[in-house]
Amino acid sequence: MKSSNSKKSVLQESAMAYGNSLGRIEIIRKGLPYSTIDELSERMQRPIKFLLGVLGIAQTTYNLNKRQEAVLNSKESELVVAISELLSFGQEVFNNEEEKFNRWLEMPNQSLNGITPQSLFDTLSGVAEVRKCLNRIEYGNFA
Repeated sequence: MKSSNSKKSVLQESAMAYGNSLGRIEIIRKGLPYSTIDELSERMQRPIKFLLGVLGIAQTTYNLNKRQEAVLNSKESELVVAISELLSFGQEVFNNEEEKFNRWLEMPNQSLNGITPQSLFDTLSGVAEVRKCLNRIEYGNFA
């Protein structure tokens, strides 16, 4: 879903700040717009309902807040930023083979005690564990 103007997405605009801790904190404190959920859903190739479950947001709350152009709270924004960063890193690790990376996210993983990487997206600690797996893949270890 592209907006009618040619502006970059919120995730694209803020991606440069993610590398800068203070810029990242500022983005998180301000709160990302609810429309960021749509962008992340499209990027992950997962239904919005999946991300709402990850973020613990009810569909009705999402619909209302998106319509009112509200922003996510800082905890929700931080999780969205962390997932977005993880997706970028995962794409790099999988040599931009998006389909292969998406399959990996959905497959039970032995180094995660047999659960799928995407099932850990609901906490920052879970996102960190998935990142560790990707690091092992990047450096040639089994994950």
